[in-house]
Amino acid sequence: MLLDTHTLLWFLDDSPRLPQKVREQIEDANRLAVSIVTLWEIAIKLSIKKLELQFEFQELRAFLEQLGIEVIPITFADVQCYVTLPLHHRDPFDRLLIAQGMNRSLSLVSAETKFDPYAISRVWE
Repeated sequence: MLLDTHTLLWFLDDSPRLPQKVREQIEDANRLAVSIVTLWEIAIKLSIKKLELQFEFQELRAFLEQLGIEVIPITFADVQCYVTLPLHHRDPFDRLLIAQGMNRSLSLVSAETKFDPYAISRVWE
């Protein structure tokens, strides 16, 4: 399972916005991953004061390691897939998550229905 940015943050914060069923699926998953793109997006939003965390950004790495969440890099194959995606959605962060999920056969855990037109499985409720 590849966690979208909001999913990761809600999971770490134990937020009620993350449905219990989704939380259980995350906790029971054999493989959990976040993209380096997600960490970059969090860093950008922190730097422009569009996001506040309940912890220091530097602590995120330890949290991910403790939870067994793999950080996946951007590969040439990901970018190659990105280039071929139809423009159903223009957000570059989201499109790269789609490409990475497709390349690794990972379901994308996200509340965002804008992912639905793509050939990727979206998990939510």
